[in-house]
Amino acid sequence: MKCENYMELEFPSKSANESFARSAVACFAAQLDPTLDELGDIKTAVSEAVTNCIVHAYRDTLGVVTLKCRILPDGVLDIVVKDKGCGIEDVEAARKPMFTTGGEERSGMGFTIMESFMTQLKVLSAPGKGTTVHMKRKIVRRGGKS
Repeated sequence: MKCENYMELEFPSKSANESFARSAVACFAAQLDPTLDELGDIKTAVSEAVTNCIVHAYRDTLGVVTLKCRILPDGVLDIVVKDKGCGIEDVEAARKPMFTTGGEERSGMGFTIMESFMTQLKVLSAPGKGTTVHMKRKIVRRGGKS
């Protein structure tokens, strides 16, 4: 699919990089002139996806997180967060609210939050091969033009 602009980042799965990732995506998305609420939604969804990589994919080790963003026609922000960690055995179960493999301190709402804040969410994963979270958000340009 033709894109108007793109960026790609790669960083270690350190918790300090979660805020970097959400800020980088917000800065990139700013060219679409989103509202503050839209930016907040995007930042929250990216935060959840990156946190999943840090907490679940690599658990007690460091790995690589890849973050890709594209601006697609009609004001669509396309975001991919990918890891090469442990993978998800049952994606359908993992997408259900309150499901977690992270212990009692985790809410199990990550995928639910991503889905509620984005226009589209796809999750692809295989045990031992990693996980790819693909999110899209349609940004309605102010003045009614998209």
